[in-house]
Amino acid sequence: MFSIIISLICSVSVGVLLKIAKRYEVTFMQIIGWNYVVALLLAWFLFTPDLQNLTVNRTLSAIFSSLWVLLPLVFLIQAWSLHKVGIVKTDIAQRLSLFIPILASYFLFNETFTTYKIIGLILAFVAIFFTLDRAENNSTDSKKWQYPLLVLLGFGVIDVLFKKIVSVSDIPFTTSLFVVFCGAFVLAWLFNLYQIFTKKQQFSIRNLYWGIVLGLLNFGNIYFYLRAHKELPENPSTVFATMNLGVIILGSLIGVLAFKEKLNKKNYFGITLALIAVVLIVLSQIQGK
Repeated sequence: MFSIIISLICSVSVGVLLKIAKRYEVTFMQIIGWNYVVALLLAWFLFTPDLQNLTVNRTLSAIFSSLWVLLPLVFLIQAWSLHKVGIVKTDIAQRLSLFIPILASYFLFNETFTTYKIIGLILAFVAIFFTLDRAENNSTDSKKWQYPLLVLLGFGVIDVLFKKIVSVSDIPFTTSLFVVFCGAFVLAWLFNLYQIFTKKQQFSIRNLYWGIVLGLLNFGNIYFYLRAHKELPENPSTVFATMNLGVIILGSLIGVLAFKEKLNKKNYFGITLALIAVVLIVLSQIQGK
């Protein structure tokens, strides 16, 4: 559970960083590009991946190429969704993406669901609806449903693909992580160069500073997330659900304490259900019930 906790802290910190960054004159895609520079360097120096003996079959190649596209693209789609439909609907979509990996746990990874885990997962989805029942204070166009839908699909598919990477026994997941960061780095900067030279977007060194911090947090989030799946290979739903619920609980607390966000009674009830769900899912791991 240690890996899940560290990944959770990094994940929530990424959201906090992006929320703060919106107050300054930054270019979101340039921050994403620098983020992958940092993540790539960390993966290289910490893990020294063995690329000479790297053999990639057709399935793994498809997983890598999908993540190369999805990682920077979903970041960008999330930004579009925040702008078009607002933070509430975008947050709902991101949390509801849990449906996709949970279904994959049963149908794709053949996980056995215990009684405690089934009850915990049911409470988890109920908790999601209650914690996200908030009034929206902006005037965004709520009819543009395609943006949150793409957020839902993007985050859900990424979770499943990361689990697939960890399931490959022939290649260390740290080497796979380096390869994934390589592709995401290339595509992110191709997009940035297009924006700079074709759309005359300004290149600002300020984005580098934000990108360094984002890279450190994003690297920690993904590395420990993969490590958690490695530690719990037979129980992917535990990682999926605990991470998602943890983000809801910790994110809500930070929102209230640091950003003075208002929660209603339904939200607090949802957070309580999320805590109970986490306890049940952890108990299912300990007792196997």
